[in-house]
Amino acid sequence: MILHLLNVITPVLIVIALGWGWVRSGRPYDTNLVTGLVMTIGAPCLVFSTLSTLHISPQLLVKMGGAALGVMGLSAVIGAVILRFAGLSLQDFLPPLIFANIGNMGLPLCLFAFGKPGLALAIVVFTVFCIGHFTVGVWLYSGSASLLSLLKIPVIYAVGLAIVVLLTRATLPEWIVKTTELLGSFTIPLMLLTLGVSLGRLQVMNIRRAMAISLLRLGMGFGLGILAATLFNFTGTARGVIILQSSMPVAVFNYLLAQQYQRNANETAGLVVISTLCSLATLPLVLVFIGA
Repeated sequence: MILHLLNVITPVLIVIALGWGWVRSGRPYDTNLVTGLVMTIGAPCLVFSTLSTLHISPQLLVKMGGAALGVMGLSAVIGAVILRFAGLSLQDFLPPLIFANIGNMGLPLCLFAFGKPGLALAIVVFTVFCIGHFTVGVWLYSGSASLLSLLKIPVIYAVGLAIVVLLTRATLPEWIVKTTELLGSFTIPLMLLTLGVSLGRLQVMNIRRAMAISLLRLGMGFGLGILAATLFNFTGTARGVIILQSSMPVAVFNYLLAQQYQRNANETAGLVVISTLCSLATLPLVLVFIGA
C-alpha cells in the first residue's frame, strides 16, 4: 500500500518541484505561452484521444458529469453560506472554494492511481469544472459573463467529437489516434510544471485566513465527493475519481482571474499556495481512503 501510494504521488511532486526550482533559480518561464499551448492544443487532444479510444459506457460518462456538476453546485451553496456568515466577500473568496485544481493535480493523480480508465473519468470532471470556471467563475469575479465565452473553450469541442465517436462506435484512422496521443502527452507534465512555477512566484498574504479557507476547501470537497459517490451509486474507479477530484486544492486559475479583474489577487495567491501545501498531507489520506 505504501509503495503504491508513493508511486502515485511521487511523480506528481517531483514535476511540481522541478517547476518551483526552475523559477526560483531565476530562469524564465512564459506561463501565458505554456497555458495557451495546454488549453488550446494539449488538453483537447488529451481529452479526445483518451475518451475516444477507451471502452467506457457513455452513460457512466454522463453520470460522472452530473456528479461533478452536483459537487460544483453544492460547493457554491455551502461556500456562499459560510462566507456570508464570516462576513467575507463572495466575489473574492467563493470562486476558490468552488473551483479546485482538477486539471493540474487531479488529472495526473487519477491517471497514476487508476490508469487510463480513471483518467477518462477525471477528464469529464475537468471539463465540467472548466466550463463552470469560464462562466460562473468569470461572472463572480467580473460581475458579468457571456455564454459565447464557451465557444472559446477547445476542450468542449474535443468532448463533443469524442462522444460522437463513442456513440457511433467509429474506428478512427491510426494517424489521428497517434497524432492526438502525441499532442496530448505533453499536457500533464506542462500542467504540473506550471503549477510548480506558480507556487514559486506567488506570495502568501494573511496566513490565518488562507489556512482556514484552504482547510474548508479541502474538507468540503472531500465530503461532497463522498456524497456524490453515494448518491450516484459509484463504485471502484468511478467512486475513487469523484472523491479524489473533489478533494483537490484551490486552482491556480482563480489567481489569474482575480488578477485580470482586480479582485484581491494577493489573497487568492495565498489560498493557492496554502491549500496546495495542505493537500500534500491530505491527499495521501484521501488515496488511502478510496483504496487507490
